[in-house]
Order: sequence, then structure tokens, then C-alpha cells
Amino acid sequence: MGFDQQFQEARDLALHGHREAAIAAYSKLLERSPHNSDVLLGRGRVYSWMGNWPAAEKDLKAAVTASPHYADAWSALGDMYLWSDRPKLAAEAYGHWVALARNDPRALLQRGRAERNAGDRKAARADFLRALKEGAAPAEVKAYLESLQPIQGISSRPPDALNRNGFPWSASFGVDYTAFPSGGLHWFDTTTTIRRHFASGSLGFEELTAHAFHINDRAWAIDDYTDLWHRAYINLRYQQGTDVLFPRTRYRAELFQGVGHGWEFSGSYDRLNFPTPIELIGMSAAKYVGDWYIRWRHLYVPGTPGNPSYSNSDQVMVRDYYRGDADNYIQVTASYGLIEEPTGFILGPAYAQHSWAASASIVRFVTTHVGFGFGVDGGYGVEDEPYSSMGAFTTLYYRW
Repeated sequence: MGFDQQFQEARDLALHGHREAAIAAYSKLLERSPHNSDVLLGRGRVYSWMGNWPAAEKDLKAAVTASPHYADAWSALGDMYLWSDRPKLAAEAYGHWVALARNDPRALLQRGRAERNAGDRKAARADFLRALKEGAAPAEVKAYLESLQPIQGISSRPPDALNRNGFPWSASFGVDYTAFPSGGLHWFDTTTTIRRHFASGSLGFEELTAHAFHINDRAWAIDDYTDLWHRAYINLRYQQGTDVLFPRTRYRAELFQGVGHGWEFSGSYDRLNFPTPIELIGMSAAKYVGDWYIRWRHLYVPGTPGNPSYSNSDQVMVRDYYRGDADNYIQVTASYGLIEEPTGFILGPAYAQHSWAASASIVRFVTTHVGFGFGVDGGYGVEDEPYSSMGAFTTLYYRW
């Protein structure tokens, strides 16, 4: 079998997922031609797909050393650095690709992605706009340009609802534990989400579990975020439960609209179909200030024919995108709620229940694929007697 035929066989093995066999085939070829840049590139790419970064870097650097004008080799070296979360080195490698293929929009987009991940938003914007002039798809460039704005229009969405790095899929698993010391009660719940991302939003499928009062319950939900018109998006959610700990069904809609310079407003409606249905009516106002996001939210729960008491609550949330991107942030919240039961007399409510709560959390992506969140919260209320709660929660995120 000739050299070219063996090389094609090695490529076919790699492209069909037979990576160990491909590595062996490329290695045999390198025994015959140790400095062949095509073979070094092929084996280096397979090592990259396998996540073997040291071996991939060695082969790909050898390929560009043997053939400094080999654009595909510089592209593969940049990919390897980007996938291994070394964006500055990726930008340097992509720079050689750009120099060798000046009119290739793919090279400009990839260098822009690396520059964005390295925190150089100005350079990334220039490359994305240049790629558009060179023929890149406008929708793709639009998505990349929006990814340079780490806060605008995204802060109300959970991290896995975003698509800031072009991944079509994401998943998360969260655990939340709350204890009520005064009553000796505990609440434990989990949320598992798989989400498909699109250019104009995302659609998530969730499984929820809860354990409290020696009862286990389960529910599932569909959660959608869709961009509408300029600076507007909507969150639609449907949840199906068993009418034990979770409501039998739950519907939610919240519309967000950005206005002016860095302002965002929203209105929401939730209906929880327990045996006695509960409605939640909300409104919020938020302000974006650099890498900071500050949001006030008011929630009103009207009374029902069987239960005339109603409640109002207010929450303030402050979030700091401390790394200048949309993935990593620190967040604190504080809230106050009041439940009242009217008497129908001018003297005011016959019953009032006050409550306060606060939380602090952090979300950190250790690579472009993997992230985690952790937080603590606590609450205090006064009904007939004081009561309190304290808890902790954590979430693991993965994107591919």
C-alpha cells in the first residue's frame, strides 16, 4: 500500500471516530516521514479531539515549524489552544492563519472568538466586522457581536439559557437544600436540564424532584427563551406535576424589553394550579452599568375566594460580571415580603406576616465547556411566632 493510500486510510479512520486506530496509522506514516506536515497535522488534530493537549501541541507546533505557510496547520493549532482554554495563544496562532488567508472570514471569526475569550473585546469586534465584509453569514456575525456585550439583554436568564460561545447544546444539574431550624423541617430538591440553543433563543427540558415532609415528588417542565423584536425577549414555561409538592400544572410568561441607555423592564404572570390555584403577577426594572447588573422586582399574589389574604414582595438583585463576560458572575439578593388579610374596615388588615430573605452566589466557568455555581441563602419571618430558614445550593453546567 502506497504512502498516499495509507494517509487517506488514516484520515478516514479519524473522521469516522476510530481515533486510537487513526493515531496508530499516522504514527506508522511518521516513521517513514518524520517531518511530514500533513501527517503531523492529522495526528495533532486527532490528539486535540481526544483532549490530549500536550501531544496535540507537540505535533501541531512541529507541523507549523516544518511548513510555516501551512494555513490549515495554524488553524488547527489555534483550535487546540481555544479548546484547551488558552485564548491568548489561540489568538496568536489564528493570527498566522489570518495573515496567510486574509480574505477568509472563518479565520477572522476564529481569531475574534479567541480575542473575546481573552478579554480583548475591541480587537474581537474589529475581526467580527471585518469577517462580515469578507462574506461571513450576517446572522453568525450578529451572534458574535452580541456576545461582546456581556450584560445587555441576558442578565435575567439563567447561565445555561444563554448561547454565548456557539454551543448548540447545554446541560445542568442543580441541588438545593433548605433547613427550617425552628420546626426541624428540611426541603431538598434537584433540577436537571438539557437545553437546545438556537440563533434566536433556547428551549430547555427539565426534570424536577423534591423531598419534604417525608414525601417525594417529581415534575417536568419545558422552558423557552425567544428573542422577539429589538432588545426584547420572552420567557415561556410549562410545568407538569402531581399536585403534591409541585402544582398539577404551572404556566409562566415574562416579557423583557430594553429601553434607553442600559435600562430593561419586564412584566410577568405565573399560574400555579394547586387545588386552590395561585397567581403571581410581577414587574421589574433593571439597569446595566458596565459589568454590573442591578434589578428590582415586585411580585403581587392576589387572594382567592377561599383565602382572601394577599401578598406583596420586593427583591433587589445585584450581579457583577467580574471577568467581563456573560459566563462568570457574583450575585447577591435581598428581599422583603408582606402577607395581609383584609377586614373590610377602614382600620386596615386584621392579619400581617412579614418576611425577609437574602442570598449570595457565584457562577464560574473553569473552561469554555464546564462551569459550576454555588450559593447560600437564609430567611426570617414573623407570623404568630418567629421562624427562620437557611440553605445552600450548587449547580454544575456543561456545554457542547
